[in-house]
Amino acid sequence: MSGHSKRFMDALEANDLDAVRQVPKSDLHNHFVLGGSREYIFRQTGIRMPSLDRTLHSIHDMHSWCEEHIGLGRFDTLEMRRILVEAAFYQAKQDGVTLLEIGEDVWANDKFYGGDVSLLVDTFYQARDKIAPDVELRLQIGISRHCSTSGLERWLEPFWGRKEFYSIDLSGDELAQPIDNFVPIYRKAKRYGLRLKAHIGEWGTAEDVVRGVELLELDEVQHGIAAAGSQAAMDFLVDKKIRLNICPTSNLRLGLVESLENHPIRVLFRHGVDVTVNSDDVLVFDSDVSKEYLRLYRHGVLTAQELDAIRLNGLKV
Repeated sequence: MSGHSKRFMDALEANDLDAVRQVPKSDLHNHFVLGGSREYIFRQTGIRMPSLDRTLHSIHDMHSWCEEHIGLGRFDTLEMRRILVEAAFYQAKQDGVTLLEIGEDVWANDKFYGGDVSLLVDTFYQARDKIAPDVELRLQIGISRHCSTSGLERWLEPFWGRKEFYSIDLSGDELAQPIDNFVPIYRKAKRYGLRLKAHIGEWGTAEDVVRGVELLELDEVQHGIAAAGSQAAMDFLVDKKIRLNICPTSNLRLGLVESLENHPIRVLFRHGVDVTVNSDDVLVFDSDVSKEYLRLYRHGVLTAQELDAIRLNGLKV
C-alpha cells in the first residue's frame, strides 16, 4: 500500500476532512463557472455566494436558482471571467486536486475572448500558473445541447486542431434535442484525437447511456448513473471500458437519488464499471471532491479501500 493510500484511508476512517484534502486526487467533472472557491471569489470581488438550501428538480430549476442566488450576470466581462477561472484553480489547490479537467463552452469564446482561442487558452494556463502551478490541467471544449448544431459547428471551427485541448464534452438538458444531432461533431472531434465525453444518464435512462456511447463513440460519460438500473447497460460499459465521472452530491441535490446511502455508484463500482468521483458545481452543491469521498464513506456507500481504488483510478493517465 502506498503512503498516499494509507493516509487517505486513515483520513476517511477518522472523519478528517482536512487530512483527506492532503491526498492527491482528480476532478474530471467540474463546470468551472460554478466550480470555484467562494472564498476566492469573495476576496477578489466582495460578492458572497450562498450554497443550495433545498432540493432542485430539473436543469431549469437549477439555472433559475443560480440566476437568483449566484447572479453569474455579474461576471459577464473577461476580467470577471478570469476570476472564475482562477477560483476553480484555487478550489482545486485547497482540495488536493492534482489533476483538473475544465474548459469553456464554445459560445463563450466569442462573448468573452473576442473569438481568439489563443486568448482563451492563455487565460486558463495563466490562471493555473498563478494559482496552482502543480495542478495538471486537461483543457476541455464544452458544447451545449441547448445550442443549435449549426451554431456549435461555427463556434467550433477555431478550436479544431488546437493541441492544447484534451477532450470535448456535451452538457445541458438531455431532453433539449436528440443526441443523434451531435454525431457529425463527434466524428470530427474523434478525427482530431479528442477524448469524447458527454452528459448522459443523469436525467435519462440506462438505454440512453448505451445509445449515446454507441452513437457518439464515447470514451467517458458524465454522470451515467441511470446505467445502474440495467445489468445489460453495466455489462456494456464494462465490456467497452467506458468511464463514468460521477458527482454524488449533485445527484442528491437535484433529486435524482433518494439518499447518498443508496447512491448507484456502489452498484456500478462493484459491478466493475470504471467510475470516478467528482465535484460538478461546487458553488451550488458545496461538493468539493474531498467532501464527496468523505460523504460516501460516512454514509456507508463504499469502503475506504474501494474509495481509494476510485481515487487512484481517477489519477491514471
